[in-house]
Amino acid sequence: MFRTRLLSGIVLVAAALLLIITGGTVLLTGLYAISLIGLFELYRVFHIENSSLGITGYLAVTVYYADLGISFIPEKEMFVLGFLILVMAAYVIKFPEYHAEQVFACFTGVFYVAVMLSCIYQTRIMAGGAYIVWLIFLCSWGSDTCAYCVGVLIGKHKMAPKLSPKKSVEGAVGGILGAALLTILYSLVLKKQMNLTPEYILILAGISAAGAVISMIGDLAASAVKRNYNIKDYGKLIPGHGGILDRFDSVIFTSPMIYYLAQSLIR
Repeated sequence: MFRTRLLSGIVLVAAALLLIITGGTVLLTGLYAISLIGLFELYRVFHIENSSLGITGYLAVTVYYADLGISFIPEKEMFVLGFLILVMAAYVIKFPEYHAEQVFACFTGVFYVAVMLSCIYQTRIMAGGAYIVWLIFLCSWGSDTCAYCVGVLIGKHKMAPKLSPKKSVEGAVGGILGAALLTILYSLVLKKQMNLTPEYILILAGISAAGAVISMIGDLAASAVKRNYNIKDYGKLIPGHGGILDRFDSVIFTSPMIYYLAQSLIR
């Protein structure tokens, strides 16, 4: 099991490197595919993955990512309201085929998976984004690794025993500090390329620390859904890791956090 998980992790990291370093349309297309798979996994929990509701969600993701590439929707509110109207139309036309929770899952899922993940692309295309985008993964996968190591070594106090019994407060603190430290090291290595001052390095470390906190919320939120619906994993696409949502649960939350903080704090 460990070997399978390790090999899958290496392939996953290699794919992330390829997509993000290449950027542009390649990254946008890759995120679109990942979003569709992740949304399918979420919809499967609510049994709407092959329904008219599910198709409405997939079409919304397609329109949203197409707009990111060629920008044809004048106002983002038009997308939100138009999608909501279509979802509600499917609800009333098919009534009583769907329950209210399925309808809200259909609507919320597009933003939870696709829109939040798209912030990876939006971070990548901003000024300095080729370097800043990696903070998303330092905050999620990096902090997760640090939290695990610290938790195994000194973890004693349970952080969320009902959701994730193995996670500890000590591990959480280790993950936050680890994300900040990894970002400082990353910034020092690329200090010249990024034209960073000591002040900016500290700002980036602070952004990563905040991102690590949000990362843990994303991880636990995904676990909460699984507990509510009594499932172990969202899928089996990634051997040893589960599905897209199992591996990207923290990245989903960290992406918008890094994107908006970087936009606000980095000039």
